[in-house]
Amino acid sequence: MTHPALTRLFDPRGAFADPFVGWFVAGVLALLGIGYAVTFALHAAGKTGPARHQELRLRLHSWAVIIPILLVPLLLGAFWIILGLFVLSLFCYREFARLTGQFRNFRLSLWTVGAMALVYFAVLDKWFGLFAASQVLGVVLIAAGGLYVDQPKGYLQRVALGVVSFLFFGVSFGHVAYLGNDPAFRPLLLLFFLAVELNDVFGYVFGNLFGKRKLCPNTSPGKTWAGSIGAVAATSLLVLALGPFVFSGPLASPLSLLTLGLMLSVSGQLGDLVMSSVKRDIGVKDTGHVIPGHGGLLDRFDSILLAGPAYFHYVNYFHGIGVTEPEQWLTGLSAAP
Repeated sequence: MTHPALTRLFDPRGAFADPFVGWFVAGVLALLGIGYAVTFALHAAGKTGPARHQELRLRLHSWAVIIPILLVPLLLGAFWIILGLFVLSLFCYREFARLTGQFRNFRLSLWTVGAMALVYFAVLDKWFGLFAASQVLGVVLIAAGGLYVDQPKGYLQRVALGVVSFLFFGVSFGHVAYLGNDPAFRPLLLLFFLAVELNDVFGYVFGNLFGKRKLCPNTSPGKTWAGSIGAVAATSLLVLALGPFVFSGPLASPLSLLTLGLMLSVSGQLGDLVMSSVKRDIGVKDTGHVIPGHGGLLDRFDSILLAGPAYFHYVNYFHGIGVTEPEQWLTGLSAAP
């Protein structure tokens, strides 16, 4: 396996070549163990009632499943994490389509999935020109696909839902998947997922400890200003602490890393609020019941909707994504030998 693209995509032997990956895996497993220990210690001390204890246990059990599902494909190679993100985007779209009623428009859903597949094909091929163009071509395909029934009534709603679905689950998730085209894709993705997911945890913890004034009571009654500000501060410090192990050059400067942490925290919270607005508009609490203690997949990964593109373009501006890797290795139109 000598072709650099094939090595990056399929060869797991370099999974721990970057020390950050090994330390990350060990640290995450340690945090999970500490979480279990603290949860049972609090219950034993009478600090948490049966309902809260059960909720915390369910959340920890879910993380014990989610963490390997995210880590194993990432360690195996870029192909598997790109495929995994595509599957995740399809399942999130399924939840969104059922939530909004878009699943009734079966043929338009097929056009939407086709547009998402085009994005991921460009990601897998490392064809940045097609990746950029697919974000417009996907909208064109969905708008044209909405004409199939020859029924102008309801056209705007059908197509609008299709386009929003495509932008959320094709384009946004696709930006995260495109990070797999960088030789250092493992540290890049690990830092992203850690920052985005812990951002939610920080908000939950600070909100429960200090939260009084509601942030958006009609949109997300559980969110507070204290939780939001605490999450911004903690996520920014987390990225500042871990960033030098992932980045080099201008992006490794304290100011750049603090800005990145701030951006990830704010965009992650906004993504959560966007999906909360959708759920409140429709009148449901969760998008599904796939993950005990969390709800649906979309409830767990809605932070990616806005944080993914923000992270990609910020890192790409300073660092470049896969600039040393061959272009279009799959189609071979301009691939390096």
